[in-house]
Amino acid sequence: MARCGFSYQCSAKVYKSRNQAKVAEFEELIEKKVLDDAQDAPDTVYLAEDEASLYLQTTTRAVWALRGHTLIVRSDTQRDKVNFYGTLDLHTGQEIVLRTKEMNAQVSIQHLEQLLAALPSRTIVLFWDRASWHKGPLIGSFLEAHPNLEIVFFPVGAPDLNPQEHVWNATRRAVSHNHLTPKLPQLADQFEAQLEQSTFQSSFLHRYGYGAVVCPNFI
Repeated sequence: MARCGFSYQCSAKVYKSRNQAKVAEFEELIEKKVLDDAQDAPDTVYLAEDEASLYLQTTTRAVWALRGHTLIVRSDTQRDKVNFYGTLDLHTGQEIVLRTKEMNAQVSIQHLEQLLAALPSRTIVLFWDRASWHKGPLIGSFLEAHPNLEIVFFPVGAPDLNPQEHVWNATRRAVSHNHLTPKLPQLADQFEAQLEQSTFQSSFLHRYGYGAVVCPNFI
């Protein structure tokens, strides 16, 4: 098989709801927007947001070990969870985090307030998905009251476009894969600390041509 050009690979998952025409339309819109903003509104801050749930149940991944000495990870059966709102600053790679028991419109607004407080007097463009708690009257009223905050929705079934998904993956690898932490609050503390103390560089803006325009605020 190798001589015929084949390799042994994991399958790539694609959501059935994904519409490639909508993805192409989104990417065309974003390319135009980031280029226009780079020239006309260079102080605009671009953010990408998503939510994740953390369970005490560990996920296992391959690790180096002596032959015949497989790593044993004791897994808890409880289904308690902690939720996180995470927003990545696409310029600096810094993360803004909110730990919460619920994911709903009220908590989403709390996180939006957190973003506005972290970036006062800045024009903000926030990318997030089409979760039900990202829409509705409460969110609409909040956005009307804060015209410096613009929401751009990712297309349906395209989580691969969201840089925050890569942040979750990196943090799970560092903290919750193969973990031996006995209590969920302790694991959540470690997860949150990893998010807040790490830098997660993203090529998202570069992919749409942002770096081709001189912008002194872009790192």
